[in-house]
Amino acid sequence: MRITAIDTIQVAAWPHLLWVRVHTDAGLIGLGETSFHGEAVAGYVHEVAGPYLLGKDPTRIDLHSRTLLKSLMALVAYQGSGAEVRAISALDVALWDILGQIAGLPIHALLGGLSRDAIRVYNTCNGYRPGWKRRPGDPGEGYWRLLAAGKPEGPYEDLEGFINRADELAESLLAEGIGAMKIYPFNAAAEASGGLHISAAELRTALEPFRRVRARLGDRIDLMVDFHSLWNLPQAKRIARALEEFEPYWLEDPVKMDNVDVLADYAASTRLTVCGSETLGTRAEFREVIERRAVGIVMFDVGWVGGISEARKIAAHAETHHLPVAPHDATGPIALVAGNHVVMNAPNGLIQEIVRSFYATWYRDIVTELPAIENGMMRPLAGPGLGTRLQPALLTRPDARIRTCRG
Repeated sequence: MRITAIDTIQVAAWPHLLWVRVHTDAGLIGLGETSFHGEAVAGYVHEVAGPYLLGKDPTRIDLHSRTLLKSLMALVAYQGSGAEVRAISALDVALWDILGQIAGLPIHALLGGLSRDAIRVYNTCNGYRPGWKRRPGDPGEGYWRLLAAGKPEGPYEDLEGFINRADELAESLLAEGIGAMKIYPFNAAAEASGGLHISAAELRTALEPFRRVRARLGDRIDLMVDFHSLWNLPQAKRIARALEEFEPYWLEDPVKMDNVDVLADYAASTRLTVCGSETLGTRAEFREVIERRAVGIVMFDVGWVGGISEARKIAAHAETHHLPVAPHDATGPIALVAGNHVVMNAPNGLIQEIVRSFYATWYRDIVTELPAIENGMMRPLAGPGLGTRLQPALLTRPDARIRTCRG
């Protein structure tokens, strides 16, 4: 079997997403996904990765992963999660999808089988709007900017919800059996000061969602906090001290992940658990973070870290250090599915991130199948490979752009 063509697919309705499809001479098509900077990712696919893969055996996944990642060493370094690594990530997922189709087995079976029948989920409290801006000078509208209170776009307007009515939001999650939620109320203050300072008044405001949830529900729901790497070290420590009374489940990405000494210093300064990081790429970056005990929970994004090949190796390395893993998902449905295959296999798989507003709406416009969630637990897809495909209508949309390289 040989690879005969590779597509990149972009749709204007979801400008942050890029899909790849890897075609074979046996008629099998593998699907992958990554997010942000789609033009740069597509450029690398068509200029570098595609020409290398054309004519190759798609089942030699580790060889292709190693070759493509190694080719970056002389150019942009082996580590990181830039456009090249994101392209490699999407292509790697597509190759695993093909291998599963050949075997007639889901990817989690190829990785060694299920370590559990279902996994607990937590809800990241975003709104409905995809396609966040990511250019210098953009205000981040639709990501952590808030909708006006009382103007929800639907029942899962959880971004506005956690700021203005966190206790009601938490109750709605518990009613669905979801016992954990992730919020980010410190972002507004970080944007205002560049992460240099948070005033006493800003700190009180940011802590209010935690107060409201604990006052109404006590410890019935777990609270995660995401800082999006926006703070300097002194302010990050100050916020952690203020949060201790509320016992958050984890503190995620408190500082930039570019200095492991700083992250380890932060982790040693608090009794709370540190989680990180979706911003890291390849096992080389995760190795030092894990070995320095800079995090207590290891998070990766399959679409950014180097694909399933790198994610499974990171999970295995974390396991040797007695650390759990929790895949990131706040980007797209293929990344959710691919990450779920990894975490369902990993013996140290802890929990699965979802964004219920995405899962209930536009994710379903993109793919044919999603893992089922019932009473706060997600079950894996059982079909061969990923177990899902792009919706056929996606490829014929007037705002779809498909580019193909062929052998």
